[in-house]
Amino acid sequence: MSNQPEFDVFLAHNSQDKPQVRAIANELKRCGLKPWLDEEQIPPGQPFQDLIQKAIQSVKSAAIFIGPKGLGKWQIMELRSLIGKLVEANIPVIPVLLPGVDGIPDDLNFLKQLNWVNFTNGIDDTQALENLKWGITQEKPITEVQADNLSSEKRVDYTRLRNLLEAGEWEEADKETLAVMLKASGREWEGWLNVESMENFPCTDLCTIDQLWVKYSNGHFGWSVQKRIWESVGVNLDAGYETFCKFGDRVGWRVRGNWIDYPNDVNFSTSAPEGHLPFGFFREGLRYLVLIQSIGRRSPLSFFWRGWEEKFLSLVWRSWSLLSRRDL
Repeated sequence: MSNQPEFDVFLAHNSQDKPQVRAIANELKRCGLKPWLDEEQIPPGQPFQDLIQKAIQSVKSAAIFIGPKGLGKWQIMELRSLIGKLVEANIPVIPVLLPGVDGIPDDLNFLKQLNWVNFTNGIDDTQALENLKWGITQEKPITEVQADNLSSEKRVDYTRLRNLLEAGEWEEADKETLAVMLKASGREWEGWLNVESMENFPCTDLCTIDQLWVKYSNGHFGWSVQKRIWESVGVNLDAGYETFCKFGDRVGWRVRGNWIDYPNDVNFSTSAPEGHLPFGFFREGLRYLVLIQSIGRRSPLSFFWRGWEEKFLSLVWRSWSLLSRRDL
């Protein structure tokens, strides 16, 4: 005859908590576990004390349910046997707090040394159920990682970009971002993105690239992050040079009054200011801002330059128009 435990967990509880314990038992069954519940195992006319004692000898673990009414008469008796078995066979004994219970009562102080499961948010708390399963099986549940959305309207493969971002290879990811944008825009031969390609960049691809940057930087980088800053400083079609400077200062593209040089001055790390990356494809617009700073404002012909400055700012706006997209 096998001495292997027949049940995965013994459910010790106050009869007044039966409906909630029954519901949890059913969830455990759906997970492939076999709980021992008195109403399912003790037939009418049988001495329940003897059967409970026998059941305690055939379980792999025990859950002590503590409800608002405390422990029941027979639950206290069961608990003494369980603690004895815990010492002898080292089986897990798991205190379980039901809704309405904030902590282990003082009269059960010895249970406080055990890690408990908390259902105080409701018996439908999936995390509490996972923790209970962990205690019963002593196997930590594998957290399901949601797969990245790598969708593309243009059949672009974003796997390499995802892998670079996941590895924290920010500089290579910045280069790869420009490469996949050129591919999605059909401008690989040209090697740069014109205003039309920016304004018509595929929505699906835009969101895919952005969510990858946001996810793997923990919300520190990404176009949607840049857009939030862009809007907060008031950049719009009529914005002057000073407004673009405010944006550059915020994202770290302008340092000590000077626009940075790519790639030498770019900070490819998470210590960079919020919204610093991705940077690569913004270079075209940045050239116009550098031109305004280095020539226009120092020119003795600044009166005539003013008209050109407005044209250059318009080009910056259009080349950075991605940050005005409503689908970000």
